[in-house]
Amino acid sequence: MKITLNSLLVDDQAKALKFYTEVLGFVKKHDIPMGEFRWLTVASPEQMDEVELVLEPMGHPAARVYQQALFKDGIPLTSFASKDIHQEYEKLSKLGVVFRSKPTQMGPVTTAIFEDTCGNLIQLHQT
Repeated sequence: MKITLNSLLVDDQAKALKFYTEVLGFVKKHDIPMGEFRWLTVASPEQMDEVELVLEPMGHPAARVYQQALFKDGIPLTSFASKDIHQEYEKLSKLGVVFRSKPTQMGPVTTAIFEDTCGNLIQLHQT
C-alpha cells in the first residue's frame, strides 16, 4: 500500500492552480470537468508518477468550517519537503508568498509555514 493522492481543500480551484503551478512550481497533472467543479491535481516535477495533490473544492459546508478553524489556529493542512528550506524561503518570499514563520530549527527538522492564498497554511520542512 502507498499514498498516491493527498487532498487539499481550496476556496477557488482556478486560483489554487495558478498558485501551486506558477508560484510553487508544481505541474498540472489532471484537469477533468466534474459538473460545477473539476478533478484537479498537481504533482512535483521531480515525482510526476508518485504523489498527486488534489486541489479539492469545498463542496461540503463542513469543509469551509474545518479549513477556517485550522487557519485561525495556525495549523498547517499539509507539509511539503524541501532540500534547502532557506533558499526556498527566500525564493518564495521574493514571489510575494506570505510566511507565518521563517525557517525554524525544531530538533532534527527545520520548518517554515506559509499561506497558500486559498485558505490554507502549508508547512515546509527539511530534515
